[in-house]
Amino acid sequence: MSQEAAIGIIGGSGLYQIEGIENAEEVRVETPFGPPSDLLVRGRLAGRTVYFLPRHARGHRILPHELNHRANIWALRSLNVRWIIAVTAVGSLQAEYEPEQIVCPDQFYDRTSRRADHTFFGRGIVGHVSFADPISADLRRILVGSTRAAGYIAHDGGTYVNMDGPAFSTRAESEAYRQLGFDVIGMTNLGEAKLAREAEIALATLAMVTDYDCWKVEEEPVTAQAVIAHLLANVKAAKEILARVVPQIPAVPDWPEHRALDGAIFTDRKLWPEGTAASLRPILERFL
Repeated sequence: MSQEAAIGIIGGSGLYQIEGIENAEEVRVETPFGPPSDLLVRGRLAGRTVYFLPRHARGHRILPHELNHRANIWALRSLNVRWIIAVTAVGSLQAEYEPEQIVCPDQFYDRTSRRADHTFFGRGIVGHVSFADPISADLRRILVGSTRAAGYIAHDGGTYVNMDGPAFSTRAESEAYRQLGFDVIGMTNLGEAKLAREAEIALATLAMVTDYDCWKVEEEPVTAQAVIAHLLANVKAAKEILARVVPQIPAVPDWPEHRALDGAIFTDRKLWPEGTAASLRPILERFL
């Protein structure tokens, strides 16, 4: 395991072509939970080690509900990643969040059906992390500031409702989410955030608005083609923002998220099954 605390970026496969990346190389990681979405790309940016992971694999071959979040986050933590910037496409549920603007949410609402896959615990070790504030406030602050400094509109805070997909929302669902006060909707980010917290990684999200979901009747309902068109514009913004973010992330992982497991593990250490503990070594190492 690398001793240097690294930075992870989860997003589209085009993001690893950020200007200024040096010594880029592919890294294959095997995990106890199966393969990650794709090979990781390791490089140096602003003097820091950065790992890029294409969430849906190169060529976009994995549906949101097929994502192996445990493998993805385990792989990053095994490489000593202690910060994650999650770049993700979202639909807007509020008129003020326009396509090609950026939201940095501070809350989630869980509408997924695979919650058992969104924890490393179980198999004899019980853990319950605090998740009242699921996003790293310090990292979100850096993302918002960097986005605005790069000349883009950033909304600071908001609630991301995570649905399963792969179909987009019905109008009834979209209206219900709006009435509940949610801000953006997506299919991927909550599992990443839950597992990052268990892995003691600080995570924040760049949610790139691509559409108005389907609640705005004067707009065409969201389609894959519309999402892709806005995504291409958002890739340029994401590259510029990330190049500003990385130099501002501290070298030493000493934020609250980096000790998220303090007091979170209920099972006495003497009762931990050997195989479970071994499979979670990158996450539980300081307790072993």
